[in-house]
Amino acid sequence: MTGQKTRIVAVGEALIEMTRGSDGRFSAGCGGDTFNTAIYLARAGLPTAFATALGDDAFSDRIVALAAAEGVQSDLILRLPSRLPGLTVIDSAAADKRILHHWRDGEAARELFDHADWTRIAEGLLTARLIYFSGITLSLYSNEAIGRFLAIMETARQQGTTIAFDGNFRPRGWRGDLSRTRTVFMEALKRVDIALPAYDDEAVLWGDPSPEATVERLQAFGINEIVVKNGPNSALVAAAGKAEFVPVPEVVVPIDPLAAGDSFNAGYLAARLSGESPAAAASVAHRLAAEVIRHQGAILPRAAAAMH
Repeated sequence: MTGQKTRIVAVGEALIEMTRGSDGRFSAGCGGDTFNTAIYLARAGLPTAFATALGDDAFSDRIVALAAAEGVQSDLILRLPSRLPGLTVIDSAAADKRILHHWRDGEAARELFDHADWTRIAEGLLTARLIYFSGITLSLYSNEAIGRFLAIMETARQQGTTIAFDGNFRPRGWRGDLSRTRTVFMEALKRVDIALPAYDDEAVLWGDPSPEATVERLQAFGINEIVVKNGPNSALVAAAGKAEFVPVPEVVVPIDPLAAGDSFNAGYLAARLSGESPAAAASVAHRLAAEVIRHQGAILPRAAAAMH
């Protein structure tokens, strides 16, 4: 890619998801927080690539095939011999709740910035219009790899790339080490233009007493555009020197809350890149997330998506 920066690059992991239904049977799919967002960005018509590492197995082939089917570019996906993608088991059979189990320790995605070919990934990121990543992304990498990734983002930002980040804090991914998590997040936040946190995550990690406190903390890092998601409550949008609550157009009882935040982030970024105001973009994002949680799984069926 040369010349004008045109595409979005989402960075993170793509997992195999095994979902146990109410009948006790398992079905296999693909997911991952930033991968989900990449798919919804591509569906919005934006050139989107996904940066990760996968194995050379049939499950990794399936993830690449899904990316291709969804129009997500895969030139920044490394394929590592004898490695595997991560695995998530979603148990929906338990009464009134979903239980998630993750197997991530040996997944190929952890090697993205430790692999000998990481400089090729760096070159791809430097040509991006926007780089999107999450707290889960950061939880995958070694300290050296995090240093490389943050340095790439700093250089990209200096060259005009927009950096967007969803904290998406999952304690298990950080092995409960809140001190390390906060240290890594603080370094990342210094390089962020658009923050898309979920309030409940921020309350756990930072002790924020309110969405307004989350905005104030993030603004101290120099972040000028912040959208605090708050479940079925209004999202707090702080940008261009003002803050406003953008209500959820319709409160939906979720059939499956999986990827509500991932799809919200995609809807918001797509609308902003199309020229919408932050508040209008948040309304677009609310509507997409509401559609997604009306269906099982992270990825809205194409037939349902085509109706909206």
